[in-house]
Amino acid sequence: MKAIIELAPRGSIFSRTKSNLASKRNNDYRLSFESAKTLFAEITPARIAALDHLRAHGPLTIYALAKELGRNYSNVHADTAKLIEHGLVEKDANAKLFVPWDSVEIHLALSKAA
Repeated sequence: MKAIIELAPRGSIFSRTKSNLASKRNNDYRLSFESAKTLFAEITPARIAALDHLRAHGPLTIYALAKELGRNYSNVHADTAKLIEHGLVEKDANAKLFVPWDSVEIHLALSKAA
């Protein structure tokens, strides 16, 4: 299963959710934003780096992740809380963070100016 972060127009999220529920074979997780501005406000480069590090290195505490990334603990704590809120990261029974997805993709198709 993979997580797909994408742009989607308002309202299309609900129609896609219905079709995803109807199709049992689609186990991908979709996180949609209405604009690139919103996507990059929520999924910042620092959060992408934390997500990438967790995917590559496996479960880590927030403290260990902050140390390995060379970042301040409180900033990493805030970033990982946002990643948890968006369903991209989870905590195990030992309070270690991990990425529950085989892969994480960002799909960004910019529309043509009118």
